[in-house]
Amino acid sequence: MPRMTAARAAVEILKREGVSNAFGVPGAAINPFYAALKASGGVHHTLARHVEGASHMAEGYTRAAAGNIGVCIGTSGPAGTDMITGLYSAIADSIPILCITGQAPTAVLHKEDFQAVDIASIAKPVTKAATTVLEAAQVPGVFQQAFHLMRTGRPGPVLIDLPIDVQLTEIEFDPELYEPLPVHKPAASRKQIERAVEMLNASKRPLLVAGGGVINADACELLVEFAELTGVPVIPTLMGWGILPDDHELNAGMVGLQTSHRYGNANFLESDFVLGVGNRWANRHTGKLDVYTQGRTFVHVDVEPTQLGKIFAPDLGIASDAKAALTLFVEVARELKAAGRLKDRSAWAASTQERKATLQRRTHFDDVPLKPQRVYEEMNRAFGPEARYVTTIGLSQIAGAQMLHVYKPRHWINCGQAGPLGWTIPAALGVATADPEGMVVALSGDYDFQFMLEELAVGAQHRIPYVHVLVNNSYLGLIRQAQRTFDIDFQVNLEFENLNSPELGVYGVDHVKVVEGLGCKAIRVTEPDQLLPAFEEAKKLAAEFRVPVVVEAILERVTNIAMSGTDIASVNEFEDIATDPSHAPTAIRPLTVS
Repeated sequence: MPRMTAARAAVEILKREGVSNAFGVPGAAINPFYAALKASGGVHHTLARHVEGASHMAEGYTRAAAGNIGVCIGTSGPAGTDMITGLYSAIADSIPILCITGQAPTAVLHKEDFQAVDIASIAKPVTKAATTVLEAAQVPGVFQQAFHLMRTGRPGPVLIDLPIDVQLTEIEFDPELYEPLPVHKPAASRKQIERAVEMLNASKRPLLVAGGGVINADACELLVEFAELTGVPVIPTLMGWGILPDDHELNAGMVGLQTSHRYGNANFLESDFVLGVGNRWANRHTGKLDVYTQGRTFVHVDVEPTQLGKIFAPDLGIASDAKAALTLFVEVARELKAAGRLKDRSAWAASTQERKATLQRRTHFDDVPLKPQRVYEEMNRAFGPEARYVTTIGLSQIAGAQMLHVYKPRHWINCGQAGPLGWTIPAALGVATADPEGMVVALSGDYDFQFMLEELAVGAQHRIPYVHVLVNNSYLGLIRQAQRTFDIDFQVNLEFENLNSPELGVYGVDHVKVVEGLGCKAIRVTEPDQLLPAFEEAKKLAAEFRVPVVVEAILERVTNIAMSGTDIASVNEFEDIATDPSHAPTAIRPLTVS
């Protein structure tokens, strides 16, 4: 039997589990693993500037393509604790990433050795498993189990902590004999699916709610086929956005308190039956449950059995992987259609599209400073259906989700439940690493951008091109808007007069200088007619120099973006709605004025 260090065995397993890219920062306690990574070859490593950044890069990489698993690596102590936010983000959105940390020698773990922290205990609440490996011979099995757990059931992250002496110990291991463990996912029965379709068929105004689990299961084509067979309109959740194109005749818009369409909420409120697949009834989607559920029958399909009934009790709950369930949904629907037993849903579907053509928000404003709505209008023009948008949280993300258009799965990559500021830049770098020739477009407010802007240097060093749209109002915009409830505007304004850039007025940080100082390209825009040329120039610069290119749009200081604090029936629009086709020129459907 061949002999090698446990660290080398771990690297060989990574390759046999399909890992080709890793993100991390070396350190003393993880150097044996890095030595094995170099000696083995076959895994491209991207050096991050912050270990939290590496964890977000790994998540972006995973989410860019079916089957990807991002890997982040750090040393002992603070490297592991820095990655906790990344692990929380990944488990909250059901994203598999593998976090590998170094650790002090096993003999001194209980002696408060330098940078010796019980990272496994810290990480357990935000992982599917977190293990400090104390015996070198267990390393292959622990890594094998990690990949099995990440892929089995509801996907999620795993942390493996490797003491330095464990990494260095030689073990008997033959990589040629290694085989990944089979993945288990629950599957719906034919009887369950027949009952669900029977309930759907008995309804008058049914909807499909398609969540991120459909994307995770690589089952988008099946969901679209089922919708087309039955004629049932689809409401994608924020995490499921892109499952079917925004311009599909059965796309009824998004629902929610914040990241929703006017027509999406209106369509949902007219429904009497909802089949949710791979979604978790997130509170920003549902709002008050009495409004959301009243007068509707619900079927819920989810890969995690304990998710069923967690938010509210469905009329029928089915524990199943989305692909397994949708395969049967399509099979049953085909049979019923061939037998002429499916209801004609054309009038109901047409009514959802009528609302899509009449209930729109205004995007065209000529104001200076810029209104954010105009930025998203011009983004629609510049980037088109091939764009992969990456964003995390804030008014920029909420308004972007209301006004941008997405046409393909994995083309809206949004940190959904955790929403950590700073996520966008590293996640975009991870996405662009996975899709180096794709049109990757990040979207940030100024505060999200400033949280981890040092990671732009990673894009410059490793030649990772993408376009980053930075909407700058020098405010914590979402928190300022939330503070209206308390009648305060406190500790949320970021403005100051920059002594080195007086031309900025009160907008403070000179992002152009900072971005250029980090080795990237930047363009500042102050007037509406400059937006489209700037986006076109950014695309050219990214292609030419192979670095991130930032387009900073200087916004008006205060804009209130449409949202509700309570329920989906009472969204406050704040700004003027569209009353003429010229008000929303890039809307999916031209505005119909009644």
